[in-house]
Amino acid sequence: MLNSFQTYLPLLIKGTLESVYMTVASTLFAYLMGLPLGLLVVASEAGGVLPMPKLNRVLQWIVNIGRSIPFIILLIAIIPFTRFVVGTSIGTNATIVPLVIAATPFVARLVETSVNELDKGVIEAAQAMGASPWQIITKVMLPESIPSITLGVSITAITLVGYSAMAGAVGGGGLGDLAIRYGYHRYQTDVMVMTILLLIILVVILQSAGSLISRKLDKRSR
Repeated sequence: MLNSFQTYLPLLIKGTLESVYMTVASTLFAYLMGLPLGLLVVASEAGGVLPMPKLNRVLQWIVNIGRSIPFIILLIAIIPFTRFVVGTSIGTNATIVPLVIAATPFVARLVETSVNELDKGVIEAAQAMGASPWQIITKVMLPESIPSITLGVSITAITLVGYSAMAGAVGGGGLGDLAIRYGYHRYQTDVMVMTILLLIILVVILQSAGSLISRKLDKRSR
């Protein structure tokens, strides 16, 4: 096992860095799209600060459909779109495209859940003081939900670690690609074990960091 580790160390380092890159980049882009989508879902629902039932039904439909598509199917189905966006359908940059598309509705639902956990009295107080819907969303709903949203970031990142590993089945790069090429196709069990251990370590780091930051930001824990 030690000899194998030394032999494949450069590949393991490269695979780990690729997995981290895919996870961080896709999480960032997913939140750039999923965060406003989730806030709009909450704001537009009946009884929300900006009630628009028809729009809300459309957004709910988009989120539900997006979350119901298995990632491996989505990964293959949007290959032409991926190729159009980044010029290729293999490698780390190509994998980020389906990762973002898969994670955006997931993020929207997490954000919706985080905002719905807020004390309704806080929002009603802001409305009573004459705050506009935009002010309530940006200065009440979003700031008050930051601890929960931060925890959601770590959940999303952990989910994307698994998705990025799955993308190795179609040459997506990262630890998943390494596990499939060497651990599966070449029957090198030791390589498979090492990639699994690295993925576990990566997940533990993300979970611990997310929990720590969330506790630091949570006013109720002070």
